[in-house]
Amino acid sequence: MYKFKNSSSLFLLFLVMTAAFSCKNKETKNDTVKAATVSKKPNIVLLFVDDWGWADVGFRNSLFETPNIDQLKKESLNFNRAYIPTPTCSPSRASILTGKEAVRMEMVRHISGNPDKEKYSYWPKDPVQMPSINYLPLEEVTYAERLKEYGYYNAFIGKWHLGHPANYPGKQGFDEVYATTNAGHPKNYYFPFFKAEEDPKGFLKSGVKKGDYLTEVLTNHATEFIKNYDKKDPFMLSFWYYTVHGPSIGRKDLIKKYEAKGMEGRYAQHGAMVEVLDNSVGQVRKALKEKGIADNTIIILISDQGGAYSNAPLSGGKKGGNTLGEGGSRVLLTIDYPGVTKPGTETSIPVQSIDLYPTILEIASGKKCEDNWIQGVSLMPILKGKTIAKRQLYFFRSYEDQYASVIDGDWKLVKYHSGKFQLFNVTKDISEQNDLIGTGLEIEQTLKTNLLNWEKEAVPTY
Repeated sequence: MYKFKNSSSLFLLFLVMTAAFSCKNKETKNDTVKAATVSKKPNIVLLFVDDWGWADVGFRNSLFETPNIDQLKKESLNFNRAYIPTPTCSPSRASILTGKEAVRMEMVRHISGNPDKEKYSYWPKDPVQMPSINYLPLEEVTYAERLKEYGYYNAFIGKWHLGHPANYPGKQGFDEVYATTNAGHPKNYYFPFFKAEEDPKGFLKSGVKKGDYLTEVLTNHATEFIKNYDKKDPFMLSFWYYTVHGPSIGRKDLIKKYEAKGMEGRYAQHGAMVEVLDNSVGQVRKALKEKGIADNTIIILISDQGGAYSNAPLSGGKKGGNTLGEGGSRVLLTIDYPGVTKPGTETSIPVQSIDLYPTILEIASGKKCEDNWIQGVSLMPILKGKTIAKRQLYFFRSYEDQYASVIDGDWKLVKYHSGKFQLFNVTKDISEQNDLIGTGLEIEQTLKTNLLNWEKEAVPTY
């Protein structure tokens, strides 16, 4: 055994070892700081549901069994008055992606034409025959493209319906894509899901078999993405469901349950579809917890427009000529931001889906979104229990006589091509049964003027 010749040598060795230990500690501390910096930015999961009515959920209608979504609401901030600027498939997607009112992008209806052959499509029953663009222009900036600037990895699963094939999600900021097709809806929720020409990339042919249910196939892919994610970068998972869009084909083992509740025919099928949606939400949340990242993951759950069935107590819906009614334009929105949103809280501040774009960017960057080409505003103040400046919300779609509306606080004005107007206090009259047009209210003329001015600025002329 080596012996030191004197105490000076021993002291010198002690200093060297102390310095080495200090350096090691510093390195470890630096590594910890780096890891904290990497993990500080939260992951984001956006669950975007198709044709899911505001009241098609257990906490608003006991006909539906949605324990997972009900639980999410208890742990989140729920928006009682969330709206879609153009409540229909393609425009709703364009708006949530870009933070812009879809009409400003010339998208006033769902895409019904082939973008490879024609730029615009027309709707036979549209009284003004307004053209609607058949794709989301690549020059439009998406939240995925902006998130990449802040180090996010973007995954996309499900329904795109924004044109094909030139501007698939992979060309607009998404790093990986699954189940995007040329179709606005499947032909069947049991395999085979799509016509061959609707799924040219074969997303939903490989690894699936007869008897597989579409929503569950997509959910399995989403949970596998979460389970296997191994990058240091934070991620945003955009899971855009095909469900509960028609055809209404529920999971077979669930249909009798809803028939027993008094739901008949396709409505019972719809009830079963909503339950599978609820199971999906539960499985995604479970995957986040098992991965150990639930406390650092924001969940946003929203629908793209009102439902095709009863939207009571709201009036209107996807069909019937009153899509700008509360039943068509008002949607479920709940946000769980761990450590920020207070569990089990609600707000009745009117907001729109375009507000998610600047909210997501503020979350990712830690700074207020300065993108001056958008119409959305950040919801961060509301998420923190505060409020936002009062504003007016505008709506536009071109299918029938009813085509535009504006919301200002409690008040809503609806406009028709034929010259008709309607005025409702949607707080006191949620079902829009008491039309107050022509009763001498000052707000009537104010909203008429503001809506006309907005149309002149926002609606393209041809």
